[in-house]
Amino acid sequence: MTSQHRPTGTGWPDAAPASRPGRSADVPAGPGPVTDVPAAEPEGTTAATQAVGSVAAREPGGSAASGSAGGRPGLSSAAVVIAVLLALLGFTFVVQVKSTSTDSSLAALRQEDLVRILSDLEAQEERLRLEIAALEESERQLTSGAQGRQAALEEATRRADELGILAGTLPASGPGLTVRFTPVAKPIRASTLLDAVQELRGAGAEAMQIAGSDGAAVRVVASTYFLDADGGVLADGRRLTAPYTISVIGDPTTMRTALNIPGGVVASVGGDGGNVTVQEREVVDVSALSAPGELRYARPVS
Repeated sequence: MTSQHRPTGTGWPDAAPASRPGRSADVPAGPGPVTDVPAAEPEGTTAATQAVGSVAAREPGGSAASGSAGGRPGLSSAAVVIAVLLALLGFTFVVQVKSTSTDSSLAALRQEDLVRILSDLEAQEERLRLEIAALEESERQLTSGAQGRQAALEEATRRADELGILAGTLPASGPGLTVRFTPVAKPIRASTLLDAVQELRGAGAEAMQIAGSDGAAVRVVASTYFLDADGGVLADGRRLTAPYTISVIGDPTTMRTALNIPGGVVASVGGDGGNVTVQEREVVDVSALSAPGELRYARPVS
């Protein structure tokens, strides 16, 4: 073997570096196949031409990979379904966040007002707990064997009295409030009296009646209605004139707080130039009765 050839490991003699055009003389021969090193590109060659040549060197057969859309894998149906599901999940999340946002009416209240509302809720919770305890005690007595009959009779009598008070067919007395509405610049409207009744009921009122200037009182029950009339209001068809006095039995502190909530009845009447006088009393008498309606369809079951 002459100095012009040297072994390449392929079984074929390799020419001297100087005799191979396009091969760098500084590339040493290795044990594996020798790959031609491209000659230096002219200075005017653009970056795009160099990139195509680089891709062509890596592609089988020396051909450059196509840059068109046909050379890219298309979106599969599974990818489209996943994108739709993600969009629906995001929409559901946004709707849930908006639906659970803080009530703007509570956010606008002062700290003192929020404390009063919290106190009302705690008092209502305590009343419900006491009622649950009383019902559980009644259940225990009714199932206690020998005393069950007497306990059942006493429980039935107590429930009849409670229902009679709620229906307005029995008089009642107990601690509560007297609320007096006195118009000044504007008359007291029927809607204002209805709002007062609803706020008192929400605060735990158990029995109430409303009276006009002549002292005639109307028992307020679930079916009581109020209408504006000339010179006054109609309560269950009976005409009442101002000032109006509501006598109500219940927890005085809780009911007073409910009436004085900002934007409530007291504030509404005061904004119209009227006056609301609230007095706590140890004993309030609710003596007006409501005539029971005649049943047309319901019959007791024996």
